[in-house]
Amino acid sequence: MTIALAVHGGAGPISRADIDPERDAALRTGLAAALDAGYRLLQAGGSALDAVTAAVALLEDDPLFNAGRGADFTLDGTVELEAAIMDGQTQAAGSVTGVSVAKNPVKLARRVMEASPCVMLGFAAADTFARAQGLECVAPDYFFTEQRWQALQQEKARLAAGQESMKHGTVGAVALDSQGRLAAATSTGGRAGKWPGRIGDSPLIGAGTWADQHCAVSATGHGEYFIRAVVAHDIAARLAYAGQTLVEATDSVVNGTLLELGGSGGVIAVDVQGHIATPFNCAAMYRAMVDGEGRRELALYRDEPSEA
Repeated sequence: MTIALAVHGGAGPISRADIDPERDAALRTGLAAALDAGYRLLQAGGSALDAVTAAVALLEDDPLFNAGRGADFTLDGTVELEAAIMDGQTQAAGSVTGVSVAKNPVKLARRVMEASPCVMLGFAAADTFARAQGLECVAPDYFFTEQRWQALQQEKARLAAGQESMKHGTVGAVALDSQGRLAAATSTGGRAGKWPGRIGDSPLIGAGTWADQHCAVSATGHGEYFIRAVVAHDIAARLAYAGQTLVEATDSVVNGTLLELGGSGGVIAVDVQGHIATPFNCAAMYRAMVDGEGRRELALYRDEPSEA
């Protein structure tokens, strides 16, 4: 029985100096909790879909990560949440964007996949669907955290000075279950200080999220570039059509295609053999994994041992 799971909590130009020891420890605890929640389901014979849903929902509930509870604000000081999920066995998919009431957007994306005729649903319609489906909904102040509010003020100052926004983050998970099924899920609050109505790569099937019979991929980084390069699908296509390994495919896209376009970020990916790849082309990507051989890793920065 081969099972594997990887999770990420965002990527970007984040150095050790930016994170105090208490926050560093809390980020690692959050990643480990999400990894353990999903992996326990896989060990019990659960599906890859259930594993990625559980892992991402926990990260959405943790205010340290830019998804759900800890989502970044738009320029207007509102939240517009995005999420996607995909079943590699059937290539069924669901995604949501512009969500403002669902406590766990990943669960709403899954409900779109399983209980609607749509693949993607957005804004007021997505909020209405969340309520109609009986999902847990919350008031806008649930999503307020002082850290994200201050991040918005910093981004406004940066943008007023004519500098490009550097704040972004996402959470995601990819899994292989004991029946050989793959799944991916991604959730985000988007870029800090983003235009209201802006849609990133996370909810776009093939850009920030993808799963088929070859691999499952969840991306994090500067979404506009991931959209232009159709990153998640391109990785899968390299396995299917070019015969590349997972490591070769992810490295070619993240450290080749993306960099050539000027994009920063990374991906987590798992193939049907349980191999996991977690390349990124920036200073840090919060990630944790247990591969098909049971090897466990957890790391935040590029320059650190990843054994957990």
